[in-house]
Amino acid sequence: MTDISTIRDRVFELIEPMLYDMGYELVEVEYLSTYGRWVLRLYIDKGNGVTIDDCADVSRELGDIIDIKEIIDHEYVLEVSSPGLNRPLRREKDFIRAVGSRIKLKMKQAVNGQKSFTGVLKKCADQTVFLESSGNIIELPFNDIEKSNMVYDFDNNKEGTVNSTNNGVNLK
Repeated sequence: MTDISTIRDRVFELIEPMLYDMGYELVEVEYLSTYGRWVLRLYIDKGNGVTIDDCADVSRELGDIIDIKEIIDHEYVLEVSSPGLNRPLRREKDFIRAVGSRIKLKMKQAVNGQKSFTGVLKKCADQTVFLESSGNIIELPFNDIEKSNMVYDFDNNKEGTVNSTNNGVNLK
């Protein structure tokens, strides 16, 4: 069996241009075993957001293509989803788009004795992420980031405020 990261990379390379032609951006590919079954999860986005119909269309369009290319040699479940509020940040362009947002990072190797960071993304340039945390700017090497995502701040969001009515969200 091919290793997980190779499968993720091959799926990404195969379907990213196809999704682009369909008007979507491929945000992330996850491939994992959960409850004894393999799941290939695609996170897609487009300018005005992703609907359930978008996810169904992408699943129908790409499911057979992935099977035909024989990237995965056993049974798996294909899931297509929007990136959600805690959108993963994978590529440099994702970080550039997220400047000014609160993010969380996990590093491959410790920086200043620490592997996990949360703060406001100030800048991404020259293969370096500049994160403001506790009043300090921390420079983190882009290539040493293991995992990162946006952190939705319910207390300071722009769309609304959290309260006890309307299922917790009061839109302004």
